[in-house]
Amino acid sequence: MNTADLGLPVDVPSTALFTDQYELTMLQAALKAGTAERRSVFEVFTRRLPDGRRYGVVAGTGRVLDAVENFRFDADVLGFLRERQIVDEETLKWLADYRFGGDVWGYPEGEVYFPGSPIVRVEGTFAECVLLETVILSILNHDSAIAAAASRMASAAGDRPLIEMGARRTHELAAVAAARAAYVGGFATTSDLAAGFRYGIPTVGTSAHAFTLLHDRERDAFQAQVDTLGRGTTLLVDTYDVAEAVRTAVEVAGPELGAVRIDSGDLLLVAHRVRQQLDELGATNTKIVVTSDLDEYAIASLAAAPVDAYGVGTQLVTGSGHPTASMVYKLVARAETADPKAPLMPVAKKSSGGKTSLGGRKWAARRLDEDGVAEAEVVGTGAVPAELADRQLLVELIKGGDVVAREPLDVPRDRHTAARANLPLSAIQLSRGEPVIPTEYVQGRSGS
Repeated sequence: MNTADLGLPVDVPSTALFTDQYELTMLQAALKAGTAERRSVFEVFTRRLPDGRRYGVVAGTGRVLDAVENFRFDADVLGFLRERQIVDEETLKWLADYRFGGDVWGYPEGEVYFPGSPIVRVEGTFAECVLLETVILSILNHDSAIAAAASRMASAAGDRPLIEMGARRTHELAAVAAARAAYVGGFATTSDLAAGFRYGIPTVGTSAHAFTLLHDRERDAFQAQVDTLGRGTTLLVDTYDVAEAVRTAVEVAGPELGAVRIDSGDLLLVAHRVRQQLDELGATNTKIVVTSDLDEYAIASLAAAPVDAYGVGTQLVTGSGHPTASMVYKLVARAETADPKAPLMPVAKKSSGGKTSLGGRKWAARRLDEDGVAEAEVVGTGAVPAELADRQLLVELIKGGDVVAREPLDVPRDRHTAARANLPLSAIQLSRGEPVIPTEYVQGRSGS
């Protein structure tokens, strides 16, 4: 079952209160001023990548689509707003009928992005668009940060599979979203059953140190696990003495033992010793899984070790030092009247401190060199140059309020693999660096 196709709500009946209060007070003021129905364009972008990162990864798009569909002000929500006197009765009446009826375009999930990339473009009336700011940013900032960390880890791991196992290191609902984002970024499995249930991600898990400590002897614990889960199971061998545990594991399961897991110590040294011992015991096909607070740098340091899979928790679900993608949601164009046919005019914040933005509805395209490798992210307003017409990045996600781009999770996962492969080779370097390709701006008329 892949529930990503079903458009299920995100753990609550309504997403309408996943918002900041000022979005509702702006709505009330705009309704009174007669400007709420002005056609508007909002865009999600980031002014910079996290320090040292060379590309970003778009993740959470599917969850955004679910959240927009379920952005409804039901009786309980309206009652809360009325009780707290957050908005007046006229605004409450307007909210009771709220349904987003506009259009959303965006980079497809799994695509890479760079500073200034118009990752999502939301078009409709000011009133219907402004309410979505916080929920969209909440999802994209979290999921894109996790996916970027996952992508770096996947690059470091090469062909060796990665297991997401960070549920106990973050909020219980964030854990589900993190597992989804990690899968988009290149992880193969998750330990989180809620993520498996909701998104169809393959799940794995065997035992912890507590299971070994429960039994009188390590051999008894191994025997119980093998009797229950079969010889192909993974036995945890670092509760006491690793060498003795490996010997016992092979004695209990035989050379058909699926894998051993190492969760502590000098992983490089221990992995080599365990591999040698397994081979000497005839368990040449038994795999070695390593865990223990790994990040992309630790994974890269184990590239020469006889390791078959990595389990990653804390560093993954915290974005490996960068828990947010620092995306913003800004009004970039609006009409001067409420007439649906009124032309759009570009608008932009102009202030000091590095928070300026470029006005106008944007398009984006990725220019390739003669070898088909990306060489620039081109962002512009107005007409798209003919040479970039078939390289445009934004796709339609919601049309007239209806989701038109929901897809199974394997699609963005494969898309990310392809997108990363089309970047210059320096993209996968873990050393600190600037974005792997520059962002170029082409300004024209913003269009209507």
